[in-house]
Amino acid sequence: MPDRESRTPRPLIVRCGALGDMVLLTALIEELHAQYRVPIDMLTSGSWSEPLLRGQPGVGEVLTLRSRKTPYWLAPDQRRSVRALRASGPRPTWLCDADDAARRLLDRAGYTAGDIVDVRDHPLRPREHATEQWRRLAAVLPQNWTAYPRVGPLTGRAGCHLCVSAEQREDLERWLRRRGLENAPLIGVQIGNKRTMRRGTRRLAANLKYWPQERWVTVLRHIRGRLPQHRLVLLGAGPEYALNRALEAATRIDGVVNAADDLPIPRLVALLSRAAALVTVDSGPAHVAAAVACPQVVLFGKADPFLYRPWGTVPADVKLLCGQIDGAASMLGIAVTDVTAAWDALTLRESPDRERGSPERPVT
Repeated sequence: MPDRESRTPRPLIVRCGALGDMVLLTALIEELHAQYRVPIDMLTSGSWSEPLLRGQPGVGEVLTLRSRKTPYWLAPDQRRSVRALRASGPRPTWLCDADDAARRLLDRAGYTAGDIVDVRDHPLRPREHATEQWRRLAAVLPQNWTAYPRVGPLTGRAGCHLCVSAEQREDLERWLRRRGLENAPLIGVQIGNKRTMRRGTRRLAANLKYWPQERWVTVLRHIRGRLPQHRLVLLGAGPEYALNRALEAATRIDGVVNAADDLPIPRLVALLSRAAALVTVDSGPAHVAAAVACPQVVLFGKADPFLYRPWGTVPADVKLLCGQIDGAASMLGIAVTDVTAAWDALTLRESPDRERGSPERPVT
């Protein structure tokens, strides 16, 4: 891993999380890059992390683990990462995981406790947002690296941010043309989550982000009635395609597009940077939308909306909805009328072909 002048080792962030976790982490990347003015290398996991982070300001090399919990002798990706870390030598490292799985890989690579800022030593403060924790952590240096050369101040910004490259925009335009959407204003809809299709059912007790299809049908018909020129794009990963297809059939309205079979992460980011708005469960795409200033209505289940609410550095209108069942937080406690009322009050982003200068007003 190269450094700024072949002398100063690059900072390293270790974070193995879901899509939304990695979007939130851009706050830490931004602060470290602002202070040290060198690319920030990453050790992470999942098929989403490298495509999400590639080309983002301040991001250097991204080492990706298929699974950090697989036994080491069965995991060639872990061994490759350890070899790369050992070859570069210890450097100031921010360990952002809540368990020791990745820490064991750092141990194998010759890192010591003095090389590491461990997030578990700097827990969340009361009423602190996740991005605020990351920005606070950026001001801390490991014990062995207190003389690491800081050349710039902290940004003083809040929230998370994603840049959309010209390549992403060009890919999106080609995709929109193939789908006949190039001239249509778009509304994103995210009804699923990573647990949606696990073990073949959407109603598992473990799936705390399930909202019934019949409620989504009513919401989509409401949006379509208010915005007849907009196309409703159903988002998601491949396993959510069948879920979206069932919803599309149940709505019995025109202008619904199921994109879950053809939406890699860079295209999702570009799409949400263009969309007029998003309606979604608490999900990775909700954080992506916030990071590209897409207005949205977000349905929360048991997760703390204060801690995990979508929050972008560029302001956009975000309506958070929470419900209760028998006194306990539950997404099932959110009524259809709650969602439609929030939607009607949402300030949409202007369409790409509208004149810049005045935001689109709430639908009334």
